[in-house]
Amino acid sequence: MSAPSVGLVGFGRWGRLIFRDLRALGAEVHVAVPSATSRAAAVEAGARSVVASAAELPDADGYVVAPVTVRHAECVRALLPRGRPMFVEKPLTADPASAVELVAAAGERIFVMDKWRYHPGVVELARLARTGAFGPLRSITSHRLGWGNPHRDVDAVWILLPHDLSIATEILGRLPEPRFAAAADPSGDGLLAVLRDDDGPLVTCEVSATHPVNRRTVVVVGEHGSGQLADSWDDRILLAGTVDGVEITPETRERAVGAELPLAAELRAFLAHLAGGPPPRSSAADGLAVVRAIAALRTMAGLP
Repeated sequence: MSAPSVGLVGFGRWGRLIFRDLRALGAEVHVAVPSATSRAAAVEAGARSVVASAAELPDADGYVVAPVTVRHAECVRALLPRGRPMFVEKPLTADPASAVELVAAAGERIFVMDKWRYHPGVVELARLARTGAFGPLRSITSHRLGWGNPHRDVDAVWILLPHDLSIATEILGRLPEPRFAAAADPSGDGLLAVLRDDDGPLVTCEVSATHPVNRRTVVVVGEHGSGQLADSWDDRILLAGTVDGVEITPETRERAVGAELPLAAELRAFLAHLAGGPPPRSSAADGLAVVRAIAALRTMAGLP
């Protein structure tokens, strides 16, 4: 079989990693990026072809859209006439109106790159939660803290919070209703968000770009037991209480989950979809739900 062909929009800090993994997975990659310097870098890295805009990309089996966030909608619109699947870096857009537009136009072939839904630790926590291994769920708590926001087009909340909302979606199968949000100031450098359905667990997410130490944690608490992914690079989760009817001991407290990098995993899923396999985990509707939730939480917190 011939190698799948993918058009990649964006070749910046993150786009270069996407390119690396697409090539490692055997794809032929065409790159669109406006910067002449980045186009030269793409040629040197082995791009099959390089152009300046999404509209100039050749026909391909599918497209990965990963420019700056404020250009997501513009680039997706340019590719809509191709009629091919598109994998869009999170968030789908940074405003609900354009997200609604894209879902209405081609929601069945637009998917969102929520890499944390592919993290082995999150996948295992979700499996345990959905099978009732922890008992009825009481809470999901996540922290995404660190220093600085390298993105100039949108603030840290738009960059960080989609990860945690997608984790909640993976564990619960849906995104709960936004209930409360607070921010220390209107800069968008951080947010405390609370979501909950009337009959569901409490979901609390804290994100910040002003924390001196990086922290990435997810804790799922049930009536009988709990589980935690303690760090984004961990290849195991930590368990406590009773899980699947078995009391956790010091010897069984750690459960190995594997170390596959989530970016490679989600790109493998997209390439498999281009070959006729199931769709990636996050649909356009999931992406729209995240955008709407963030917009609502920002309003609650007084963020612009």
